[in-house]
Amino acid sequence: MRIGFLTPAELAPLDWAQQNGFGSIAWNRFDSSGAGPHVQDWLPFAETFTNAAGARNLRISAIGALYKNPLDPAQSDFARSVFHRAIEVAARFGIKTVSGFPGAVIELETHPKGGNPVYKPFENFLPRLIEFWQPIAQRAADQGVRIAFEHCPMAPYHLPIMGFNMLAQPAMWERLFSDSRSSNLGIEWDASHLICQFIDPVSNIHKFGSRIFHVHAKDAFINRSLLETYGICHPGVAEHRFPGLGQSNWAEIIHALLRAGYDSDLNIEGWHDPVFRDHETAPPIDIALSGTHRQAGQKLEADGLLIAKRTLEAFVPKSLEQ
Repeated sequence: MRIGFLTPAELAPLDWAQQNGFGSIAWNRFDSSGAGPHVQDWLPFAETFTNAAGARNLRISAIGALYKNPLDPAQSDFARSVFHRAIEVAARFGIKTVSGFPGAVIELETHPKGGNPVYKPFENFLPRLIEFWQPIAQRAADQGVRIAFEHCPMAPYHLPIMGFNMLAQPAMWERLFSDSRSSNLGIEWDASHLICQFIDPVSNIHKFGSRIFHVHAKDAFINRSLLETYGICHPGVAEHRFPGLGQSNWAEIIHALLRAGYDSDLNIEGWHDPVFRDHETAPPIDIALSGTHRQAGQKLEADGLLIAKRTLEAFVPKSLEQ
């Protein structure tokens, strides 16, 4: 178990990771990289990047293939080509896991009283999710690769309401694992998405630990004062943060992961903390900022990554950092 972070396939972040004692990375934004399906001769790029990571003693824990909606008919063919290519690259370079969003079938019906559009229940469409992913999972299994689905709701207030991820709720994980015959389908686990739904991350690991294939190390904070004043659907009630700056018990999380036999790394996902980020860039849409911009010009993303690293490494056995 090593500690790393998410990064696109660029050399500068690898240098910074090595200089600051990180041991792994998750290759993010694969779909638009030089190894994506739009590139016919992808091998030179992939070899250059994987060799560069290896030369810096950085393990590539997972390939983050595509975080869009593969079950949207307009995106399905492209998504399939991305995952096919990511599986090929992963198998070629000994990367165990390919990850991304599972997507959602989005069909609307009209509320009989309000006349407003509402989603038809995702449960109705689980067979279509399995129909899309089962052949991809089999292709991956044939090459010794696992598929890990991130469970971010991709919806307002970090809640599984009107989003495009059918696996945003653990109840749907249960149904997928029960109804699918693919044992190499699992979860790209992230504590922040559970905390924002008031789900205990440790209990979740105890139940689903054997299907956790990759971890995005990200924390969250529930502002109880705002919650009790305005309710859960209000900006700033739930926000994502770096590990060490939120409300997760990382000692218990890592303890539970080890007990469950987790065999990969802890890769920190940045870019979401409202304070520890680079403030000259546009904030993610989930960040509720005041209108005063008191931190204008501050560059704190790297500091956030280092705080997270120090938090996590206190609980990772040195003997497992190989």
